[in-house]
Amino acid sequence: MNHTKNKRRLAVALAVPALLLSAVACGSDDKSGGGGDDEGGSKPVVKVEGAFGAQPKITTPKDAKPSDKLIATTVIQGKGAKVTKDNFVRLDFEGQTMKDGQSLGGSWSAQAQAQTKGPRPQLVSQLNELGIQQSSQRIPAKVLEAVIGQKTGSRVEVEGTAQALIGAGLNPESGIKATDGLVWVVDVVNAASVDAKAEAKGTQAAPEAGLPTVKAPSQKAAEITIPKGEKAPKELEQQVLIKGTGPEVKAGEGLIGQYTGVKWEDGKKFDSSWDHGGAIGFQIGTGSVVAGWDKGLTGKHVGDRVELVIPPKDGYGAVDGNELQKNTLVFVVDIIGKV
Repeated sequence: MNHTKNKRRLAVALAVPALLLSAVACGSDDKSGGGGDDEGGSKPVVKVEGAFGAQPKITTPKDAKPSDKLIATTVIQGKGAKVTKDNFVRLDFEGQTMKDGQSLGGSWSAQAQAQTKGPRPQLVSQLNELGIQQSSQRIPAKVLEAVIGQKTGSRVEVEGTAQALIGAGLNPESGIKATDGLVWVVDVVNAASVDAKAEAKGTQAAPEAGLPTVKAPSQKAAEITIPKGEKAPKELEQQVLIKGTGPEVKAGEGLIGQYTGVKWEDGKKFDSSWDHGGAIGFQIGTGSVVAGWDKGLTGKHVGDRVELVIPPKDGYGAVDGNELQKNTLVFVVDIIGKV
C-alpha cells in the first residue's frame, strides 16, 4: 500500500482545497530556507502583519506582480533551534491568492477549526524527501522546504507564481493559472529530531482478556493475532503494552510513532509504518486522525507501546466508500517522540 495514500487515509487533510494540488506534488531541489530574498534579487511584495501564533493579516498591493521565482522571507525571527532537513516539525500555516485574497486554507481556517473543539489542527511532518511528499497535499512541497534552516518560533512568508510554488503539481482544474500569484505564511511552532527507526523498548505485558496478542519483532511490522471466538468490541479498547518513561503527549502536539494495523475480521494487515521507511508524525487530539487514535493516544507517554481496538464508529464508519468503513481496526503504536 502506498505510504502517501495511507497518510491521507489515517489523517484528515488540512485545509488546502482538494482541487489546488494534483495527486502528486513533488519537492524541488531548490532550497530557500533560512529567509531572505531569492537568488535573483526579487523583493517580496506581500505585507504580513500579526504576532507569531496568531492568524496573519496578509495584504498584497493592487497591481503587484508576483515573482516567477520563489521568495522566502523571515517575517519574525524565532529564538529556538534551527530546523534541519531530518526534523519532524509542527506548523501553523495560511495560504492566499495574491490578486483577490482567496483563501487556500490553513490551520486558522474555519474548516480547520470546525474539525475540533480543542487545539486547532496544525501540520505535522518530517522534513525529509518522503515527509515532504506526504505533506504536499496540504501545503505545497516547495513552501514546506522553505522551513528548513529557520528557527523554531519563526514566521516565514513564501510568495511567487503558482508555477514557482507548485510547478507541475498544480491541478489545471483548480481555476488557478501558472502565472497567478500565491502566498503562504508559515509559523514554525516546534521541531524535533527523532530517529525514524526507533521503537519502544522494554518488557511487553500480556494482553488483557479478549484482546489480540502482539509480537513485535525489531524493525518489522508487529504480528497481531485476533483471539479465536471473540466478537469485536463495540467500544474502544486500549492497553499499554510497554510503559515508557518519556513526557506525556498532550492534545494538539505531534505524536511521532511506528504503527501496524490489522482488521479484526480476518486478522489481515492493511498497513504498517515499517513497510514505508519508518515512523511518521500525526497531530493528536484535534480530529486530524481517526477518533480512536485521538481517544486512545492522547495522554500517553513517549516510549509507550499501545494496543488499540477501534470499532467503526471511532474509525472510518462515517467515511462512505472507505475500504475500512465497516471494519474494527486493531493498531499497535510505538510512541517514539513528540513535536
